[in-house]
Amino acid sequence: MQKPLMAVLIASAFFSLNAQAADLIQVYQQALANDAAFASARAALAAGMERVPQGRSTLLPTVGLNGSIVKNDGESTPWNIGQTVTRPDGGKTLVTTGGANERTTTHTLSLTQPLFRWANWQTYQQSKLQQAQAEAQFAQAQQDLITRVSQAYFDVLAAQDTLELSRAQKTATTEQLASAKRNFEVGTQTITDTHEAQAAYDLVVAQEFAAINDLENKRSALQAIIGSAPTGLATLKPGVLLAAPEPAVIDPWVASAETQNYGVVGAQLGYELSKREIERTRAGHYPTLDLTANISRQNVTGQTQQSGRSDNKGIGIAYNVPIFNGFAVTSRVRETIALEDKARNDLEATRRNAANVARQAFLGVNSGLAQVRALQAAEVSGNSALESNKLGYQVGVRINIDVLNAQRQLYSTRRDLSRARYDTILNGLRLKSAAGSLREADLVPVNDLLVK
Repeated sequence: MQKPLMAVLIASAFFSLNAQAADLIQVYQQALANDAAFASARAALAAGMERVPQGRSTLLPTVGLNGSIVKNDGESTPWNIGQTVTRPDGGKTLVTTGGANERTTTHTLSLTQPLFRWANWQTYQQSKLQQAQAEAQFAQAQQDLITRVSQAYFDVLAAQDTLELSRAQKTATTEQLASAKRNFEVGTQTITDTHEAQAAYDLVVAQEFAAINDLENKRSALQAIIGSAPTGLATLKPGVLLAAPEPAVIDPWVASAETQNYGVVGAQLGYELSKREIERTRAGHYPTLDLTANISRQNVTGQTQQSGRSDNKGIGIAYNVPIFNGFAVTSRVRETIALEDKARNDLEATRRNAANVARQAFLGVNSGLAQVRALQAAEVSGNSALESNKLGYQVGVRINIDVLNAQRQLYSTRRDLSRARYDTILNGLRLKSAAGSLREADLVPVNDLLVK
């Protein structure tokens, strides 16, 4: 039952590879449309773009219209009720219960224009920094998406290479096992050779199962980014040549990371925000001055002596001078000063981390290029060693375990070579990301390394 199960698993793992292969640019376009983390960053940017209009609004006039409609029903009993009194025209009137049916309508249009509010001015300046911070965070999210997609893409390719090499090693080990069994049957070799070949075969079968599982895991990780099961992916061209970083010295990359890295830019803006926050908090000690204007109209109707309409217009200056507030403002100022110190240290930590990432990525690219060259030479040597061991085994100067070890070494070298190529490409992208210069266009030369 082992062989049919293996066939099913391999067919499942490679079913999509028969479809049209998608390259890195196509996968990235899928991620742009479907990645949830990037969609969240895009929404955060849209929200951040509203900071400036909100901050500016505190400097602009506010206009409001308010009013009321009140109806009053009243009744009174005069002291001379039941008596006859003389009217001004000489006539007589019997005094009865008094009453009123009054309706009062009031409308007021008011305007307030801040003339001096230091806290509002600082809020406006902060809003511009907050918008710039949102833009920097979105730019960082774009770079993160490029590196995440590339990492997931090449992880799938590396898992595919591992599985293919496991299958190739399994085929070679199967042939070696069959040869050992034939030689044992004719008496030219001992049972030890057969057992060694069988052990090597069992090991490579276990490795194949592990490679199939790893491939599915890597495909699932890519699916989480692009939102759907990935189709077959375009692979690297055979013998592809990788370019060294330009410039080829580390100092410009580190300098760029310390100033242009979007994490550093965001931390720098956060530090500027903290300084503005100190000024905004100190404004709690300062007086405020506003220009006020209003127009009101009141209309009274009903059986009352106050019936009629009255209009009123007013304009003036309103001020407020804080005198004592229980030391609350003083305490908040001390708090914001401490937060400014925290923001300054966060900025320094972010700058150092960006420089360190740039150094590691630069060294990773250069060491990766050297490793690729060394593994290419090792692959040639390993292939020659395998052929020599096979020939020696046929003529009786080598034993079965020598051939198996040479096979294992060659396939291990090929796996390490493919992984070294992928890591070198990814370190190149990480280097540009650390320097703040990674763009979508940087995927084009990487995509050109793939088989179309």
